[in-house]
Amino acid sequence: MKKFMSIILIVTMASVLLVGCGQKQAKVNSLEAVKASGKLTVGLDDSYPPMEFRDSKNKLVGFDVDLGDAVGKKLGVKTEYITNDFNGMVLALGSSKFNVIISAMSITDARKKSINFSDSYVMGGQVAIVKQGNTKITKIDDLKGKIVSCQLGSTGDTAATAMKGLKEVKRYDKITDAYQDLSIGRVDAVVMDAQVGQYYVAKKPGQFKVLNEQISKEPIGIGFKKQDKELQAAVQKALNELKADGTLSKISQKWFGFDAYKK
Repeated sequence: MKKFMSIILIVTMASVLLVGCGQKQAKVNSLEAVKASGKLTVGLDDSYPPMEFRDSKNKLVGFDVDLGDAVGKKLGVKTEYITNDFNGMVLALGSSKFNVIISAMSITDARKKSINFSDSYVMGGQVAIVKQGNTKITKIDDLKGKIVSCQLGSTGDTAATAMKGLKEVKRYDKITDAYQDLSIGRVDAVVMDAQVGQYYVAKKPGQFKVLNEQISKEPIGIGFKKQDKELQAAVQKALNELKADGTLSKISQKWFGFDAYKK
């Protein structure tokens, strides 16, 4: 019996050691994994022009797409884009649906509890958009008693929720739906990132206007899983180089109509 028990103990200890070794081997360098696969997978919401959206041929385009392509090139891999509702973006990253988030995501203290961020690659901020010719809403304070719309889970949602005296805040999965309701008069204003608001105004001349007051200023960054330190460092290095060599300036001029990096 003692011999039998000794054998069981030895087998059990061996199993524990094997499991322990297997767990250590399971920890993979995030950068090496990306390079081994030959691709960087990027999560984004494809309905947020000019940052990321579908053109008339259903091709995925935008500032973040050009940025993601440039980062992938720096890393020596191809970039693959995976669309996801913005409200579930952080959870999808945590479940390894994609390697990084490049989707006009503002860097906030709340999000930093769940994921890591690169340095800001462009400065965003929330503005309010109303219909052109609306003489009753000319400043942010005029939104009191009005219906304001935003994208669910965005910092526009946070900003609109914090505003005092609104009649209602309508939240949409896609910002394009919020704009549609603004155009037909179901809502009085849309709160969104400044770059996106300016894009809509430029693309729809005579239909919308941006209120002069900015609700907030927000740095936008690339999101990473907490454990992906190696990948984060490599992407940050790529961002630094893209800023230094003028690539980011060219991309911003293409999509914003001005150099967002000119001091």
